[in-house]
Amino acid sequence: MNKIKITFPSGKELQLPRGTTAFEFLNDFEKTAQPILAVAVNNEIFSLGQPILYNACVEPIYANSKYGAAVYRRSLCFLLAAAAHNLFPQSHLLVGHSLGYGYYYTLDTGRRIRQEEIDGLKKEMANIVGKDRKIETTTVSYHDAVELFTKLKLTETCKQLDCISPPYVRMNTLGDFSDMFFGPLVFSTGFLKYFDLMPYGEGFLLRFPTTGKPQEIPSFRDIPTLFSIYKRYKEWGKQIGVTSAASLNELIKNRKINDFININETFQTKCIADIADQIHERSHVKVILIAGPSSSGKTTTSKKLALQLQAIGYHPQLISLDSFYVGRDKNPKDKDGNYDYECLEALDIPLLNGLLNDLFSGREVNMPMYDFTAGKRFYDGTKMQISDNDVLIIEGIHGLNDKLTPLINPDLKFKIYLSALTQLNLDDHNRISTSDNRLIRRIVRDAQFRGKSAAETIFMWDNVQRGEKLHIFPFQGNADAMLNTALDYELSVLKIFAEPLLRAVKPHQKEYSEASRLLGFLSNFSPIPPTDVPDRSIIREFIGGSAFHY
Repeated sequence: MNKIKITFPSGKELQLPRGTTAFEFLNDFEKTAQPILAVAVNNEIFSLGQPILYNACVEPIYANSKYGAAVYRRSLCFLLAAAAHNLFPQSHLLVGHSLGYGYYYTLDTGRRIRQEEIDGLKKEMANIVGKDRKIETTTVSYHDAVELFTKLKLTETCKQLDCISPPYVRMNTLGDFSDMFFGPLVFSTGFLKYFDLMPYGEGFLLRFPTTGKPQEIPSFRDIPTLFSIYKRYKEWGKQIGVTSAASLNELIKNRKINDFININETFQTKCIADIADQIHERSHVKVILIAGPSSSGKTTTSKKLALQLQAIGYHPQLISLDSFYVGRDKNPKDKDGNYDYECLEALDIPLLNGLLNDLFSGREVNMPMYDFTAGKRFYDGTKMQISDNDVLIIEGIHGLNDKLTPLINPDLKFKIYLSALTQLNLDDHNRISTSDNRLIRRIVRDAQFRGKSAAETIFMWDNVQRGEKLHIFPFQGNADAMLNTALDYELSVLKIFAEPLLRAVKPHQKEYSEASRLLGFLSNFSPIPPTDVPDRSIIREFIGGSAFHY
């Protein structure tokens, strides 16, 4: 059979030669104002230049879509690495975390990048874009890949190949520069017209468009406290010699992982203890508000912070915001007519603030409860009263928003923002997404404790992230302290639970593309048995077996 059938979203079918690429039938898609950056082939994301070898339903991936934005950003990173290779062959750029619709880069030499070097990189990138050069994706033998990456002095990439030892290696190539394939890129550099480089810290930010507006670079909003937390962890990673998945895999291979696990846990506990000390220094604090995106470990962090506070003489008490829902009859609905439990208006703000003020005045209060089945508030006789050494801990998505507690004296509040900012990269040029880390945590937890499949969790993840962008991220700058809840060994543990769940997603399901991508991502990590995880670790919130009660 030398022909394959290609079926378009409109129902149109074409018989084409086996090995045809999507670039060859781009004009058969319906015309829109947005460029097509890739295609979904039976719900798996393909680059436009990737041969299609079997009958397939194909869908366009537009620049203003979630997957289109991912392809564009990944391609920009590759373009920058190629430009840096051309200009600085004796040194390498190191990619860091995301910040303000951009990725932070530094030089491996450790010195500050000069403005003229940043200008030179930007000019070189623009030159490559103007030439519209095709990005080739090829497959080579393990031996040839090691030889090539050794020649390019990509140390972490070589270490990773040594650990995972694949029989063949896919790579992307532009001129004499090549890098490991971690996902489809744009067909050619001419697609990458919108970007900017701006100096920041010791390096610079590679800035890119938002998902909804792929032809615009948004204004930059700095969050220096978040950057300082990331920088602290990055420096810590360098000190202990583990900065990539490759370095982690080496520890596992050499049976040195248990010490690293203990160091991770000890360092995170120290950071929580530091926050407890900050609270103690602010002697008037009576309520601690903890917020963070989904699966950032808010519950375990609250419990660990409570222990640290007890160790220095406080008596922490927990208040759940779930008890303060207004009730289904008053709850706002979203644009689809579903109850919106994430908006601030879903909470009874006057009731919460009145109760807190009564507690701070020394009065005993009746604590509300909420029946999620009936959608109503009720009281079961639970009472609360606080003394001088008592401090309240409230965790929830609106904790950093001052509209949650407008009647509470700011001097009484201490706000903490959590984020899972792993300092690891995959290799020399490819970063680990904070969102991916949290999504894998969520997939494992939902399966362990809520009976949800990976497909169900992936399906609702876009709505979760939409809520985070509305209700959490805009208020990060209000935090008095920030805590990184990522543990650099956790993906090696989570993969044992996540991989079977992701493999259960079928190719005919829309969620297959994301499941397939996450499986490829997790393949970069050697496994660590869950028995090696301490019983008070934040990872236990997701895999089970915690010493804490949830």
